[in-house]
Amino acid sequence: MILTALVITPATAHHDDGKGDINPPAIDVLMHEFENVVAANANENSNAPRGFAPCIRGMAAATYRCDRVDMLSHLTLTDLGLTFVNDMWGWTDPQTRKDYALVGGIEGTVMVDISDPRRPDIVGTVPPHTTGAFFWRDIKVLADHMFVVSEDPGHGMQVFDLTEVRGVTGDPVVFEGSAHYGEFGNAHNLNINEDTGFAYAVGTPTCGGGGLHMVDLNDPTSPSNAGCHSDDGYIHDTQCVVYEGPDAEHRGKEICFNSVATTPGGSVNAVSIVDVTDKTAPDSLVRFEYDFAGYSHQGWLTPDQRYFLHNDELDELFGLVGGTTTRIFDVRDLDSLSDPVLVDHGTTSIGHNQYTEGSYVHAANYTSGYRVFDIRNVADGELPQAAYFDTYPANDDPSFEGGPWSNYPYFRQQGIVGVSSMDRGLFILRPRLGR
Repeated sequence: MILTALVITPATAHHDDGKGDINPPAIDVLMHEFENVVAANANENSNAPRGFAPCIRGMAAATYRCDRVDMLSHLTLTDLGLTFVNDMWGWTDPQTRKDYALVGGIEGTVMVDISDPRRPDIVGTVPPHTTGAFFWRDIKVLADHMFVVSEDPGHGMQVFDLTEVRGVTGDPVVFEGSAHYGEFGNAHNLNINEDTGFAYAVGTPTCGGGGLHMVDLNDPTSPSNAGCHSDDGYIHDTQCVVYEGPDAEHRGKEICFNSVATTPGGSVNAVSIVDVTDKTAPDSLVRFEYDFAGYSHQGWLTPDQRYFLHNDELDELFGLVGGTTTRIFDVRDLDSLSDPVLVDHGTTSIGHNQYTEGSYVHAANYTSGYRVFDIRNVADGELPQAAYFDTYPANDDPSFEGGPWSNYPYFRQQGIVGVSSMDRGLFILRPRLGR
């Protein structure tokens, strides 16, 4: 079945697909576009394969094109109690060692016990702090607490003690939040540095119109404002780490690698690097405005912190690049950035969220599905495809009509990856990768 496509209007194309725009499109336009997807998705869920389906001769369950990725299980939108799925993250209970997938959607954040990945168990939902027109929420975890932000005005950051799900069985439970941080309303995303206990909310109305809004989470249920980085303007996503890479001058400092979509001087797409060791006086190290830019979206460091793999969300849609493209930024010198190496992956879909783990980067690439690329020769500008599972069989068009929004490759059970697909729910996959 061919799904109804999102209509890309000038308003939605200006920044992302409406997500995180400082001046988002009219609510009725945004609602209409996503209603098209949601209505079509409802038809797709009725006959969707749910159980174990190995990848055999390029197909899984006679439905999904694949290569070296087996489907362990699948929960549809209906199963999850959601009408649209977006971001996801994961948590491992340190006491029971059970893995949980945390899945965001219109109706809230759903917690799924995947300790038996072939028989996932939906434990419950944390409803959104506010409800409105914005479907997406973004999720991170620190010290057994889940932190959730949303574009919805007034939502702020929800805090939920994940140990409350321990031992819960039977019908899914509706949980209440454990705490709330309200010093910003809407936010597009957040990153948490688990080594320092600080969160970095981006795309808020604060901090220069969407810069790094820093929150101290060392007492998870009493989050406190720690500072702002405003010099870059609107930041769509960030990764903040205690730097241990090759640039000796900055080792041991807390550094954020930012995907900048709108600078104070106008609509400019860039990657920036900021030293946030002193939260009251962050130090901008470098900002680089790259070519063939549509909308600077998201990136993740290689494990050795030598390279930053970056996705632009609109370069494929606007025909600025030949196909689904990853930019490889050399970040061995944190005070200097130059033109990245562009890698065309041979598909046409929009590249979205990607995360590195070991020798691979796991990418959620909308209509072309979940893709795994080998990063062992990244220094030579190479990111060959190692495996894939196409959760959106209809097409590989550069559009927002369906496919995975994100993925999480860091569960305790090595090799298990969760993939959150906008139109089809949650997939639990196992790529067969060399170690």
